[in-house]
Amino acid sequence: MALGTARPALPALLALIGALLPGLGGAQTSVHPLEAIIPRGGSVQVNCSTSCDHRPFLGLETQLTKKEVAQGDNWKMFELTGVQEDSTPICFSSCQAQTMVSMSLTVYWFPERVELAPLPRWQPVGENLTLRCQVAGGAPRTNLTVVLLRGEEELSRQPAVGEPAEATVTVLAGRDDHLANFSCRTELDLRSRGLGLFQNSSAPRQLRTFVLPATHPNLVTPSVVEAGTEWPVNCTMDGLFPASEAQVRLELSGRNLHPTVTHNNDSLLATAHDKANMEEEGTRQLSCVVTLGHQSRSWQENVTIYSFPAPNLTLSEPEVSEQTVVTVECEAQAGALVMLSGGVPARLPGPRAQLQLNASAEDNGRIFFCSALLEVAGQVLRKNQTRELRVLYGPRLDKRDCLGNWTWQEGSQQTLTCQARGNPVPELKCRRKGDNALLPIGDLRPVTREVAGTYLCQARSPRGEVTREVVVNVIYHRNYILTTILVTVAFTIGAAGLAAYFYNRQRKIQKYKLQKAQEAAAMKLNTPATPP
Repeated sequence: MALGTARPALPALLALIGALLPGLGGAQTSVHPLEAIIPRGGSVQVNCSTSCDHRPFLGLETQLTKKEVAQGDNWKMFELTGVQEDSTPICFSSCQAQTMVSMSLTVYWFPERVELAPLPRWQPVGENLTLRCQVAGGAPRTNLTVVLLRGEEELSRQPAVGEPAEATVTVLAGRDDHLANFSCRTELDLRSRGLGLFQNSSAPRQLRTFVLPATHPNLVTPSVVEAGTEWPVNCTMDGLFPASEAQVRLELSGRNLHPTVTHNNDSLLATAHDKANMEEEGTRQLSCVVTLGHQSRSWQENVTIYSFPAPNLTLSEPEVSEQTVVTVECEAQAGALVMLSGGVPARLPGPRAQLQLNASAEDNGRIFFCSALLEVAGQVLRKNQTRELRVLYGPRLDKRDCLGNWTWQEGSQQTLTCQARGNPVPELKCRRKGDNALLPIGDLRPVTREVAGTYLCQARSPRGEVTREVVVNVIYHRNYILTTILVTVAFTIGAAGLAAYFYNRQRKIQKYKLQKAQEAAAMKLNTPATPP
């Protein structure tokens, strides 16, 4: 449909006719319809008539393209075509006097352009957002309204004013507005003119809202890192919306660490595992930058990359014979201090430490420990190294290794513990004198009387051999019978002695009582009688 802007119709002519005709009487001129509304570029038929009885002169004055399509004695039908703008055609007649009447012809057309102005790429939550809609064209303007929408929710309704017309509304952006569609719509309401409600909408525009706190990210990393080792980096930030849209960049002096980013509600976690190289030794800047919307937050930490090999701990000979002098030496890189220990008094730390010892059997298996200390960025780092000394010595088999006398109860569970010492470990065998029977060593077993006897235990190794005599005594049941007899005899003798003791004591008591009775009777016989 062709669209355009209405122009005023014949203003000069209408003013002249209006000035000339007032007050004239006689026949009346009429027009049908008095009002008409058509789409732009459309056509309309206008009937001009008069009440004059004579054959009148009828005409239609207009700037529009017209064509007479029918007529009668006192009427004529004209067709107006290609109407582009509002107009006021005038029907006139001449009967005794000239009369006229005008009609109102309104052209309607829809806007050529309805467009919502571009929205910000990102809109901060809690800040005002102004929506602007421009409308070009459209008539009649008195019936044209501009509506601003969020989805289907009406935000504002305003008349279309000006060319182009602009309607604005300001809203407070919220989280609920994230990914919401905004648009504007025009409504040409011609229902009062017998037509309908005509709508024309702009293309929707999607809004993206965000929240980026003013706080900085939390960067967790070791402050010192050894070159060639893997070290973790974590960067976290809370209070983001939408957290899944946030971008994270982890860099070490401009080198991207390629983090893995995970999201949980309004938080994010960026993790990376890096391996610093020797060329990066020194203090480097580690940075974490979180970007959301058109804003960024960042934080930096210093990381010191160092090289610190373990100290070099050496033995002049790792395996020696007894009475051999061994030199133990520990040395670390420049700038480090070492401490050497291993059963010797501590020495003052220095870049190099050394000790000497005359190896003995007690030194076999001795562990020497060297600790190197290096201060890096205020931290004291430690590297350790250990070495074991092996001393070769002949077999040892003395009382602490193997007891010389064992006495066991027959039937009891016993283990013969007899272990020879030496490096290399000696082979030990115990054979009984007389029959060379082997004595089981190290086995838990019940004791029998057959195992009793005197054994020669021999320890043998490439370093020599040594022997020790071992006596095994076994107590068995025959000994119990003899002991029982002896105890019984002793008990019988003791009981007999006790009985004799009590018998003699009783006899003495009875004898004493008899003697006292006899003495009393003798005293009575010797006493003279008293005269009556």
